[in-house]
Amino acid sequence: MRRLVVTLSLVVLIGAGWTTARDDDPFTVYAAASLTESFPRIAAGARFQFGGSNQLALQIRQAAPADVFASASPLYTQQLYREGLVERPRMFATNSLVLAVPKRNPAGIRSVYDLAKRPELKLVVAGAKVPVGLYTREVLKRLELLRVLRKAVSQEPDVKGIVGKLALGEADAGFVYATDVRAAAGRLVAIPLPRRSQPTIRYEVAVVRSTKNRAGAFELIADLLGADGRRELARAGFGLP
Repeated sequence: MRRLVVTLSLVVLIGAGWTTARDDDPFTVYAAASLTESFPRIAAGARFQFGGSNQLALQIRQAAPADVFASASPLYTQQLYREGLVERPRMFATNSLVLAVPKRNPAGIRSVYDLAKRPELKLVVAGAKVPVGLYTREVLKRLELLRVLRKAVSQEPDVKGIVGKLALGEADAGFVYATDVRAAAGRLVAIPLPRRSQPTIRYEVAVVRSTKNRAGAFELIADLLGADGRRELARAGFGLP
């Protein structure tokens, strides 16, 4: 009986126009492209703008209407925090970098060192300021393979651009996150990198201080850090802090 009374009370409130802060004013999340598949499952009612974290940070500096910013590198959340544009960032996930090739692997690549052995290789990478591009250059520097960047046929603005070119057979290899290979649904194959070359990849999230929906923004972060959010991230292949 008590449960029935509570349920009826909620029905009356909703019928009278009562909604959550999230329903009143849907919030906008600017998030790294590698979160494209997982974030809508965690915050189904939000609006999303996915892209390279560097470009999203630039848009926030230019007063873009973002309520939450989720970056594939602490570099950009921490910069915005020092500039007073976001609240204190929180780490919510980790990832790993892999060398990805099309499923048929026409270039016959078996390891990252093969990139230097294939003269006609078509490599696709991200730009130097995109998180996945920064991580790529870190790996190649550690392996003394920076010279293979001369084989790059394009510099993509985010990791999904790399995935797309590989899936369409427009390139022989590219560096992406392990979660992106999983999301590609069998179109790509991941080649692990030597452990000593693996960069530390941490994702951070922060509320944008200019938000007009602080309640919804902080609610999303609570969902992200809660049990359901962590379960969804783990299902997508992300590591958890």
